[in-house]
Amino acid sequence: MDPLDILGDLSKTKPAYQPVISAIRHSVIGYELLGRCYDGEKWISLGNFFRDPDVPDEFKIEVDQHLLEQAITDFLESNRKGLLFINRNARQLMLHDGEDLLTTLQLFEEKGFSMSRVVIEVTEHDFEEDFKALSHLLRYYKTYGIQIAVDHIGAKSSNIDRIRQLEPHLLKIDTNIIRRPNADSFQDIVYSLSMLARRIGAALLFENIEDDFQLHFAWKHGGRFYQGNFLAEPGFDFLAPNAVSVDIGEKVAKYITREKALIEQRLSLILAWEQKVKRLLPKWEGTKKVDAFIEKVTKQFDHESFRMFVCNNDGQQVSANFRKRNAHWMVEPEKKGSNWAFRPYFLENVMLMKTWNKGILSELYSDIETKETIRTFSFPLTDQHFLFIDMKYSYIYEHECLLI
Repeated sequence: MDPLDILGDLSKTKPAYQPVISAIRHSVIGYELLGRCYDGEKWISLGNFFRDPDVPDEFKIEVDQHLLEQAITDFLESNRKGLLFINRNARQLMLHDGEDLLTTLQLFEEKGFSMSRVVIEVTEHDFEEDFKALSHLLRYYKTYGIQIAVDHIGAKSSNIDRIRQLEPHLLKIDTNIIRRPNADSFQDIVYSLSMLARRIGAALLFENIEDDFQLHFAWKHGGRFYQGNFLAEPGFDFLAPNAVSVDIGEKVAKYITREKALIEQRLSLILAWEQKVKRLLPKWEGTKKVDAFIEKVTKQFDHESFRMFVCNNDGQQVSANFRKRNAHWMVEPEKKGSNWAFRPYFLENVMLMKTWNKGILSELYSDIETKETIRTFSFPLTDQHFLFIDMKYSYIYEHECLLI
């Protein structure tokens, strides 16, 4: 529709509500405000109107304000609890120093709608604007109890520092990205974002969940909130708290059962590897014959591993590398004397092995030499010497429990 037609008769616009669901209670905890307009035949989305760069910001603000006032009125008249998520871009927010929105919210707070129930969503792209001014405004809003969410998170990795500075309450992640060709790299980004969220005390909200696979992804990656048509479609009416489209509790119960089974399988493999090494411990004769000892280990881990070596508890390699090439184990004596204590968690893992006298399996990581995704199994030979066995990707791929 023509923007002037929309502004000419705002009575033909009204709010629609996309439920936001808690991963803890599996019930609706709030709604994202969306706009709809009647074109004479049906109600259509106002998304194109708000995304059109040719539409003046003043027009968008007027429509946004109208929808917001309608939405909060709906909340109050229906005595609806929960959060209200509203979308604003940086230019609109900073027009008139952000006072238009604040004034509206203050008026409704006097009527009983607390500003702590409002979540302002800004996109990560907005950080390309005057971030200093935007950050100052959003921090100002936070002093009133207003919550801040950053949408389309992960689009710009260079903005991680700005997100940290802003300390939003929520990070919104689009699950549609996992359907794209670069899904593997996106999972690495999600892992980094989940670490960032924990550091700054933000919750993860996974949006655009359209099927069970995406819901499982959101659950597995620490999503505290879910949103998408698979769970509940946008509508003009509010849902009952538990009236979502699927039984999330049942879904999560299946995820938990599957995850526990995979963990159990992984632990069984670790125990089997430990037993293999323990049976060889009587053959350990110290560092002077360390390479001869590793040669025996290669026969026990020929199918699983492609590289192994021994380090002391300071991270210094006391053996050669044993490296499998073209189905044969080769000795790389030049690797002896290397120090690996700089690696993250190396010293902590050494101390854990020393204390518990048990083997440890690393997280998945990319090997610098091969560029393949691998894991390392390490085991204490003595309280001073530790065996490291790098598991090859083809073996990991054969065992789903090692891929998580």
